[in-house]
Amino acid sequence: MKRTSTAVLISGGGSNMLALLAATRAGGHPADIRLVISNDPHAAGLARAAALGVATELVDHKAHGKDREAFERDLDEILRRHDIEFVALAGFMRVLTSWFVSRWEGRMINIHPSLLPRHRGLDTHARALAAGDAAHGCTVHWVVPELDAGTIIAQASVPVLAGDDPASLAARVLAEEHKLYPRALAMALAQRDSQARQN
Repeated sequence: MKRTSTAVLISGGGSNMLALLAATRAGGHPADIRLVISNDPHAAGLARAAALGVATELVDHKAHGKDREAFERDLDEILRRHDIEFVALAGFMRVLTSWFVSRWEGRMINIHPSLLPRHRGLDTHARALAAGDAAHGCTVHWVVPELDAGTIIAQASVPVLAGDDPASLAARVLAEEHKLYPRALAMALAQRDSQARQN
């Protein structure tokens, strides 16, 4: 099986990145994660990835000031230098411009901590509680210029329990993210390959 060279973009501890790495190294997964990039020099996930033998890169968004396109051009150049074919956003806390999204259209997915289309954006767990939702969860979707609006690939849900606070709800959702994202990445690559064959 030809495997697809994949980069994971993170901003923090990288727990979803670790779940992806574990799944893709277990055998039979179509993604080959060759690179982890962060926009934050303090992201603990960079050291975790390096300890597992994965190439890492830092593109510090603060070093680019307010020039989002300069940041993204550096990001794009690194992805291409490493011959990356596909990008998985995993807790990457930057809103990408239309320029970058168009460059990677059909080759970039994201995991979001809500059952989209509900609760796009930030603070999803607190918002689900405030809305009185009976269920909450996570979604893997294709990245498009509009925030959290791309076609849904897969979702997983958890019940909202009496006595939940944002932290307890987030912990249960995160456990589902770790199971969902590897499966959804494989599904996304299969969709991409199918569309390529049709074209």
